[in-house]
Amino acid sequence: MVVNRDGRVLIPAQVRRELGLTPGAALVLSVEDGRVVMESRAQLAARIRREVAEAWHGESGVSPVDELFAERRAEAAAEEGQ
Repeated sequence: MVVNRDGRVLIPAQVRRELGLTPGAALVLSVEDGRVVMESRAQLAARIRREVAEAWHGESGVSPVDELFAERRAEAAAEEGQ
C-alpha cells in the first residue's frame, strides 16, 4: 500500500472483500504498538465488550458479584457457628 500526496491509502480489493467492506463503510483507525489497526464500529464495540467482560471477571473467571456473595455466605456461616 502507498500513501498518496493527499495522505490517502487504497485498501486492496482482496482485503476489502475478505473484510466485507463496502463503499461508504465507516472504519475506526487506531495505533497499537506502532501498528495501524482498522476495524468496523461493530468490531470495535464487540472488542470493547470482550475486554470489559474479561476485566470484570478477572483472572479467576468468577464475577465480583459471585465472589461477594460467597464471602457474605462464609461470614454468615462463621457467625452462626460461634
